[in-house]
Amino acid sequence: MLFLQNARIASENSPVLLESDVLIVEGIIQDIGSNLAIPKGARVIDARGRVLMPAMFDAHVHFRAPGFENKETITTGSEAAINGGITGVVMMPNTRPALDSATSVATVLDNAKRKARIPVYTSGCVTKDRQGKELAEIEGMRTLGVKMLTDDGDTTSDPAVLLRAMQYATEFGMFFASHCEVPELAGPRALNEGVMSYRLGIKGSPTCAEEIIIDRDIRLARAAGAHVHIQHVSSKLGMETIRWWKSRGDVKVTAEVAPHHLMFTDEHIGDYDTNYKMNPPLRTQADCDALLEGLIEGVFDLIATDHAPHTPFEKAQDFVTAPNGITGLDTALVSLYHHFVEPGKFGWDLVVKRYSAEPRRLMGLPVPTIEVGQQAECVLFDTEAETTFTREFMKSKSQNTPFIDQTLKGRVDLVILGPEILLER
Repeated sequence: MLFLQNARIASENSPVLLESDVLIVEGIIQDIGSNLAIPKGARVIDARGRVLMPAMFDAHVHFRAPGFENKETITTGSEAAINGGITGVVMMPNTRPALDSATSVATVLDNAKRKARIPVYTSGCVTKDRQGKELAEIEGMRTLGVKMLTDDGDTTSDPAVLLRAMQYATEFGMFFASHCEVPELAGPRALNEGVMSYRLGIKGSPTCAEEIIIDRDIRLARAAGAHVHIQHVSSKLGMETIRWWKSRGDVKVTAEVAPHHLMFTDEHIGDYDTNYKMNPPLRTQADCDALLEGLIEGVFDLIATDHAPHTPFEKAQDFVTAPNGITGLDTALVSLYHHFVEPGKFGWDLVVKRYSAEPRRLMGLPVPTIEVGQQAECVLFDTEAETTFTREFMKSKSQNTPFIDQTLKGRVDLVILGPEILLER
């Protein structure tokens, strides 16, 4: 029995934080109110000044298993999620072997049940081995609960193949997540084409390499009557393209934005810092501002980290050779508070809606709320404390993040999932 006293409750439906006591009995929220009587035997936590909210859910992570366990494992990835206040994730299928069949999906889901303390879901490939030529074993993956199909890491290059997949899988209630990139335009996939790429002497990737496929895949979804989800949008025109298609109302399109594309620009790369190298790349301040506008407006349905761990050896290579991607699960919630909530750019209601509720709705999962009768799936967040992201603090097997050794405002103090306290600081 757990009694949280004087917590400030956040929800997706109101910018106002409601100060209340919350009683949790055997993993269920039994009572909420002011000045509740403390039941005999209850463990009391003084939550005064701290924010209690539904736990986060990340619909775009790379746990690297099978095949790349030197970077991350299901265990370390899920512990990083808990460390950041996240109680559910969706893995991408660009593993070795790729998750393109019932056999590979069953193996990884079985491992997740045994090795993770939170629910871990997976997407499946659109095409065999993500090669863009033959359809993957879609029906077999569907029977195991796969809802999201994606060749993430690459675009499904042949539009005829993608259209056929959409026509087939839509009948089963599945949807498509698109990594949008024309490889012939993207070059070495190193950084944005612009002032910084010229200054560093590296061929850049123009925004049109992303924007062309955003438009193409939405058009294909419209033709097939499918649902397409646009991943990790990084440009102003990309956001405006999605906004335009949504305004038409004749195609089901959702989209996500990553915290790093909201917070950083290509100027942060500085002297070839590979912790600012990802794909799609960091763009300009004008792109950052437009993405934030799109998030607040609702063009972006959800926030997702694209958590992409790499070893120190890999990231220590020269800028062009080093792999793309940064970790995000340990850092996302605190960094969103530090950069946006605390300065007043948006409120906790947006965080809960876009990083807890909508990702679960995308996956057809129940949405946790702080209400009587609901299972406790929540985070207690201290807005007055700070978090220093040392290597020892972070739980991911890799620490390729711009936040390494930085101190940010805010701290995840408590993570509850049903009757279990997953984390307590």
